[in-house]
Amino acid sequence: MLVIVRHGNTFNAGEPPRRIGARTDLPLTAEGLAQAQALGELFCAKDWTFARALVSPLLRTRQTAEAILARHPTIIEPADFLREIDHGPDENRAEAEVQARVGKAALDAWDAAGTPPPGWIVNAETRIAAWQALLENLTPNSAPTLLVTSNGAARFALQAMPHLRPASLKLRTGSYGVICREADGTLTLSSWDCRP
Repeated sequence: MLVIVRHGNTFNAGEPPRRIGARTDLPLTAEGLAQAQALGELFCAKDWTFARALVSPLLRTRQTAEAILARHPTIIEPADFLREIDHGPDENRAEAEVQARVGKAALDAWDAAGTPPPGWIVNAETRIAAWQALLENLTPNSAPTLLVTSNGAARFALQAMPHLRPASLKLRTGSYGVICREADGTLTLSSWDCRP
């Protein structure tokens, strides 16, 4: 089982959101830390003990993983394929500025199909190949693996298995999705974009 988590909030309530990616390493806010702790509580209640924890190298994802694993410590392994994408000219820009530059249709295509707006650096093929390799090694009885990343990187898990794609690839802050290998060998997406 793969448990894919998007890091907690990096903006305080009322603060205008910005497109932050690989070049903007923000810490969690107090609310973001609370989101991560709530995930940890939920996973403990489900009796999920993680055999591995793969995490993007960014501070916000490491802090999220540490809060989730506080009650069941697991060694955190950095995984570069989980690094946030590079928003190019839109990096650290207000959402309204980004939409003015690329258009709403381009942002909708990113959320629905993973088609990046012009100027964004996503390395889709490399990311999809890394997710596919992880999925190929997933067995029906394998212990859960925690993956903590960003919305930009998490969507490639779904692009690696398009037959399971939900209506939106978006994963909100502090939410998670679960991919399982069933006894008959099929992959299932048992949840996506769920919050405690």
